[in-house]
Amino acid sequence: MTLLQEKRVQVSPPLTRGPSAFIPENEVMQANGLDERTNLLVEEYSTSGRLDNITQVMSIHTQYLESFLRSQFYMLRMDGPLPLPYRHYIAIMAAARHQCSYLINMHVDEFLKTGGIAEWLNGLEYIPQRLKNLNEINKLLAHRPWLITKEHIQKLVKTGENNWSLPELVHAVVLLAHYHALASFVFGSGINPERDPDTSNGVRLIAVNNFCVCDLANDNNIENASLTSSNFGIADSLSELEALMERMKRLQEDKEDEEASQEEMDTRFEKEKKESLLVISGAFDDEIVSTDVSRYVEDPGFGYKDFARRGEDHLPTFRAQDYTWENHGFSLVNRLYSDIGHLLDEKFRMVYNLTYNTMATHEDVDTTTLRRALFNYVHCMYGIRYDDYDYGEVNQLLERSLKVYIKTVTCYPERTTKRMYDSYWRQFKHSEKVHVNLLLMEARMQAELLYALRAITRHLT
Repeated sequence: MTLLQEKRVQVSPPLTRGPSAFIPENEVMQANGLDERTNLLVEEYSTSGRLDNITQVMSIHTQYLESFLRSQFYMLRMDGPLPLPYRHYIAIMAAARHQCSYLINMHVDEFLKTGGIAEWLNGLEYIPQRLKNLNEINKLLAHRPWLITKEHIQKLVKTGENNWSLPELVHAVVLLAHYHALASFVFGSGINPERDPDTSNGVRLIAVNNFCVCDLANDNNIENASLTSSNFGIADSLSELEALMERMKRLQEDKEDEEASQEEMDTRFEKEKKESLLVISGAFDDEIVSTDVSRYVEDPGFGYKDFARRGEDHLPTFRAQDYTWENHGFSLVNRLYSDIGHLLDEKFRMVYNLTYNTMATHEDVDTTTLRRALFNYVHCMYGIRYDDYDYGEVNQLLERSLKVYIKTVTCYPERTTKRMYDSYWRQFKHSEKVHVNLLLMEARMQAELLYALRAITRHLT
């Protein structure tokens, strides 16, 4: 057995063919994405040198794919504070927090190709102390970013042989947030292991993902009322679509009629925050982390805990006005790691504004309120609040099965199942659901970055 084969995370074959276990293969292939433009993008920006399954599913939205590939290529390949093998090892550490063997395997290969020391792949005890020192911030960013303080930053940058410079730390934080969020996309879109990978000297060159096995286990495990009652007929799901359209229209009209008072807006945010506690995504107290993955994880029992947990009222809500991406995060990240700010900003804007003005079978629909509700609901679960946003809209627009799906994909992506994916928006196209996953991924990445960059700013002031 070669070294590379030993380091692989063992996985099972996919349950379905094609790039996704959730989306029929022909729908991905028919998407306008798999054209010459996608191939050019892959040639220019792919880190693995091939069209992998993530890229195929994302290529349903080619405009977005370009921003995504460009920023990922920049983080992994272009000039930056961190050496190339470090970048891939940090990606492995981030993906391991969510047991995402698809991404782990991909970066095990890249780590070795860029000259990484093979011994490090035996686990965290084999890596240099300064990389080990990232464990704490990796864990907090992945599961409870609101706990990150300037003290965490100070500990990492304080003088000593294992210290991080601020530019190195910013590069590391961007990579961690990117790969936590990308794990959400991988599980949320049911990305399959790569099929018929190239072989070189008998070594398999592309990764596989233990996603499908847990998908079956999860589906049997989850006794969620909102999911078990999801066997609607077509008529029901059609009326569900009409009802959503109607609510969107009403919200638009109400907006023009009256403004809610600030007090009322405060109440609605608190209500939504508390309600997100009640959105349970399955009972998983005894999750088993395979030893293949666990070698890259410190404190595997540490996971997401609701921001709004009772008795934790001392945690102040992150008021978006006090520290925004546009006015604060962007300039700090750009100053310490040049150009990445522009690339991330373009990607955030692209996904937030992406629209084809359609909803399922309807044309000429303004979907702004729906996109904003999805983005802001993710931030709400992370304790980030927009003073000028009426959180009543979230309750109006996002039905319960969709909330279960959002919370799972964002906070515990490894528990996502096909049943959850199928249970919401039954009349919508798969491309629209992929768009939802892109929104969730970017909202999550931005939330993590806001907390980390705010802590760095506090350290600097």
